[in-house]
Amino acid sequence: MTNLEETTMGNLKRYQMTIAGKKADPASGEWFETANPYTGKAWAEIPRGNAEDIDRAVKAAKAAAPVWRKTTPTQRGHLMRRLADLMAARADDLAATEVRDNGKLIAEMGLQTKYAPQWYHYFGGLADKIEGAVIPIDKPDTFNFTRKEPLGVVGMITPWNSPLMLTAWKLAPALAAGNTAVIKPSEFTSASVLEFVELFKEAGFPDGVVNVVTGYGKEAGEALISHPDVAKIAFTGGSSTGRHVYSTAAQSFKKVSLELGGKSPNIVFDDCNVENAVKGVISGIFAATGQTCIAGSRLLVQKSIHNEFVDKLVALAKTAKMGDPMDPDTQVGPVTTPPQYEKILGYMDIAKGEGAEAVLGGGKATRPECGDGWFVEPTIFTGVNNQMRIAQEEVFGPVLSVIPFKDEEEALAIGNDVVYGLAAGVWTESIRRAFIMSQELQAGTVWVNTYRAVSYMSPFGGYKQSGLGRESGQAAIEEYLQTKSVWISMATEVPNPFVMR
Repeated sequence: MTNLEETTMGNLKRYQMTIAGKKADPASGEWFETANPYTGKAWAEIPRGNAEDIDRAVKAAKAAAPVWRKTTPTQRGHLMRRLADLMAARADDLAATEVRDNGKLIAEMGLQTKYAPQWYHYFGGLADKIEGAVIPIDKPDTFNFTRKEPLGVVGMITPWNSPLMLTAWKLAPALAAGNTAVIKPSEFTSASVLEFVELFKEAGFPDGVVNVVTGYGKEAGEALISHPDVAKIAFTGGSSTGRHVYSTAAQSFKKVSLELGGKSPNIVFDDCNVENAVKGVISGIFAATGQTCIAGSRLLVQKSIHNEFVDKLVALAKTAKMGDPMDPDTQVGPVTTPPQYEKILGYMDIAKGEGAEAVLGGGKATRPECGDGWFVEPTIFTGVNNQMRIAQEEVFGPVLSVIPFKDEEEALAIGNDVVYGLAAGVWTESIRRAFIMSQELQAGTVWVNTYRAVSYMSPFGGYKQSGLGRESGQAAIEEYLQTKSVWISMATEVPNPFVMR
């Protein structure tokens, strides 16, 4: 019997949480359904965790912290690399679960679940390379050095668009630094994380080092953010929620890292390789159905090639194959959640009301291959100026706003004229222009003649209201460490005790 047949018959798979190394039912005794975006039908039941479950998980992580902290960094690295190998071996299964749960393409998820283990390899290798320093202190007969120490229990709240990958971005550096974790995945896409966390016991991690509590933000997420024994919150999601996370965490002076929204400019100059730029723009907005924080949702095209470029762009976008995300040939899948589906359609109406022209798409996808899923047509709007809501606000869907510009100065003015600063793209054959634009664009990542590329080796994060802190690369591990200064006096006599030394 297939999964779809099971779903149709109402025989849903029921998941459990993981707390202290053991499977756990929710304290509420309640589960909620998670749906397949392609079919629009429920396929599994997810535990409805609450504050009681969060407290159990945090206590488990706190109890495990001394054990994990005293595990040598080298041994932590060994365990993380073992976990990476187990994840790689399960990559196809994990990919299938994630596609079923969030509708991303199997063509992408099959690669992503094979790539995500590299974060655990990389940070596992970095675990025993965390070093303090000896300070050439200006005090006589004094030895001063610093230690890098873990924060303690880290709460991680992850979004629905890339559950496993974005968990890796947080969890790998946190574990390498010696922290323990409580993960609260999105209520819309919890299944893949619940399956992944089962690998920690097999890898040999101490019980309680990694815990997962699923549920709704107000019931589980809020309890995690405000829990007094949580030292840090690592959050990826929308800006409004991020603002709430930040303010709530501040009540107990928790450390916070935030990866929030974007309205990234993808800037095409008239000296670019047009064919490559067209493909880069397509990748930036229609890959993953536009449901990425780094989506190049504002296309800035130099006026001298505007019409030609838009024509080529529309022609290629029209060929995009929509349908079943489990089909390796599908190029545009469904929207992950019903609220997001309605939000995207709402923004299309807003754009039309503002005077933008939909030269491609502009509404629901009603193609037969889209079935009963939550599909919207890949959409391109022209006649957009940067003051329109469609150019200023994050849509988080396959909706592109095309804005013409005259020269570098105007491109920079338009590109930087948003509250966000997560990413930007530049398409040019001029090395001078590449350096100038990458220098002046207010974004945490700038791609030149490519787009939507990430690596475990390169730091990722935003400027302005796109977030705080960095994920990936060596910079990421510092987000999970605190510095202790140690003073040792070698003096044979204590000087005047009433005077600061």
